[in-house]
Amino acid sequence: MPNTNDSSEAETPRSADADASVDAQPVAPQDSANPMEGGRWRPVRPEELLRKNPPSVDMDGSAEPVIKVRRQRRQELEHHVRSCPTDIEAYRELAAIYRKDERPQEAARVLTEAGRLFPDDPTLLWELEEARLARSLQQYREVSDLAARLKTPEVDRELKRSRDDWAYRRIEICKARLARDPSHKHLRLVLAEAQMDCEQHDEAIVELDELLKLDEFSSQASLLKGRCLLQLGRDAEAMVSLRAAGLRRAVVAPLPIRVAALRLLCDTAERLGIELTLEHYRNHLATLEQDLAKQAKPS
Repeated sequence: MPNTNDSSEAETPRSADADASVDAQPVAPQDSANPMEGGRWRPVRPEELLRKNPPSVDMDGSAEPVIKVRRQRRQELEHHVRSCPTDIEAYRELAAIYRKDERPQEAARVLTEAGRLFPDDPTLLWELEEARLARSLQQYREVSDLAARLKTPEVDRELKRSRDDWAYRRIEICKARLARDPSHKHLRLVLAEAQMDCEQHDEAIVELDELLKLDEFSSQASLLKGRCLLQLGRDAEAMVSLRAAGLRRAVVAPLPIRVAALRLLCDTAERLGIELTLEHYRNHLATLEQDLAKQAKPS
């Protein structure tokens, strides 16, 4: 491996505010402890697919000077990594700039080059996986935007392809990260949800069963398992899992999870014609929905 401390190498051309920049010294973030409620791995909802990040602006409200400075810095770094390919921090900063410019494919290219030179650096691998996820999600958003305007069979097929790619990319990276460090239990929730998106319900149940033993994840896992079982036509088993998510007293689930579970229980009981049980579920659901409405009101 090249020696990164070789004094004969040229120094990285640092920008004036490099030390204060998040992009200049990226730190590998920690995965969200609860991907069902927020964070990088939070499930993507349809209403979020058209959101765009606001551009960076300077003090007078104009984005152009900031973009121009970043473009100049990016060009400097592109030249620098060619003349000094052993500077790992230059690769990191360059990739971070591409990510900020919403160009994850270019970020992945830079990080792939860096990974060839520094194959044992776990942070580079983590950042490369993030860039690949970002690119897949970017494509999904772009096609979703197009599908909202054009209703054609071709666009529908492309939407399905991009949705599947987003799911398969999450599966690939979750499995890789779990193989490297099985202690990241929360990734099993993300993995299971991606498998559900690919209609791999049996595989998702295997992952969720591992989490049912842990109080921290049991509520979310029970809800997802109930959904999987419904898709497989195993209604009785699904209702057991949904009751665990919505009515369990030993470990009380967050209110949105309980509401979601009770709604599915009501729908299933009504479909199966279980009248007495349906009334019981509806009473619980009405109480929970009132609590949820109160929670949503500004104080």
